[in-house]
Amino acid sequence: MRTIEEIQAAMNALLAAAEGRTLTDEEVTQYEALEAELVTTQRTNQVMARNNAYNMPATGPGVPGGAPVAPLGTVAPARPDNGLEEAFTAFLRTGVPNADLTELRPNMAQGSSVGSEGGFLVPPGFRNKIIERMQAFGGIANICDQLNTDTGNTIEWPTVDDVANEAEVVPESTAPANQNAVVFGKKELRAYTYQTGGPSSVPIRLPRELIQDQQFDLESRLARLMGLRLARGLAADLANGNGVAQPLGLVYGLTGIEPADDTAGITYDDLLTFIHSVDPAYRANGRWVFNDSSLKTIRQIKDSNGDPLWRSMTSTIGDPASDGMLLDYPYTIDQGLPDIDIDSNTVNWGAFGDILEGYVLRRVRSIEVVVNPWNRANEREIEYTAWMRADATQQNTQAYSALCGEQ
Repeated sequence: MRTIEEIQAAMNALLAAAEGRTLTDEEVTQYEALEAELVTTQRTNQVMARNNAYNMPATGPGVPGGAPVAPLGTVAPARPDNGLEEAFTAFLRTGVPNADLTELRPNMAQGSSVGSEGGFLVPPGFRNKIIERMQAFGGIANICDQLNTDTGNTIEWPTVDDVANEAEVVPESTAPANQNAVVFGKKELRAYTYQTGGPSSVPIRLPRELIQDQQFDLESRLARLMGLRLARGLAADLANGNGVAQPLGLVYGLTGIEPADDTAGITYDDLLTFIHSVDPAYRANGRWVFNDSSLKTIRQIKDSNGDPLWRSMTSTIGDPASDGMLLDYPYTIDQGLPDIDIDSNTVNWGAFGDILEGYVLRRVRSIEVVVNPWNRANEREIEYTAWMRADATQQNTQAYSALCGEQ
């Protein structure tokens, strides 16, 4: 069994190797496996420590070096139990502290005066773990074109769509055929600033007392949570941003491909229509993008006998949700996209096509966490904020189609 230090070193090495880019699915799986191993090792060490305490030699009269017997009526020290740990876990799940927690420590500031702000992070005897609520987000950022820059200057590049023009046969010794001029367009990427802090437009503030007493590496956890806040904000815009002082979303403003009949819901034939709405030149790298609710709707498609078609629509044998394939094309879940609205052709709920060719995300350097120990030094508080710069746009809308309902 590896030690805690060895596991943490492996985790740090994995993140260091991926600095400046998004983790791959394999790297995320490896990191989560290391997290699970770390928790198991920590719990094992705690169990062994408790067991050693149980097997300590008894003390008292007649035992060399033993302590005297406590006076009659004195309450004996309690054996270690999980009461506080269970109370802490319950609080993190429900937000309601019980009596075990409310008596743990005196009032302080953010993270101590109010339990929900961190006052329950430093009770004695807790294991080194914080229960963190997880919620899926993002997806588009992992499959689109990525552009990383050192500065936030606006980036412009020309575009041209000439596929409607073709040469013609002309008689000998005649003028060229009348053709359309080549029309160029322009795309650009800016650098919008995303920032996160505390309530009332001020930074997150943690008292130095809490930082001294905490048992959870609170600062590292705080940096992670602020990074997740920034990622959620960007992910929402990648799905639905309108391009005005924010990124332009993957399917925003596009004319979606409609199903044949809204009374029948999404059908197998509709899925084929979506696929063939994209030119074969782009289908080689095609993929689906929709949210988990839309995936559920698609998995519920049945044939005339009421049998689900899902397994026949996937390219491999096994759990389709794990295979991630639909009609021979992979799918990506992005919870920022809306649910299927079969009765509206103005709600783009998904996309199909070559997203890598069609959509580009620009990042400026990396996330910065700002630690300010000075402004609130008299109050013994440290301030934390985090920010990043990014933009995204539709760079080739011929490479993929937006999917919608029928009017």
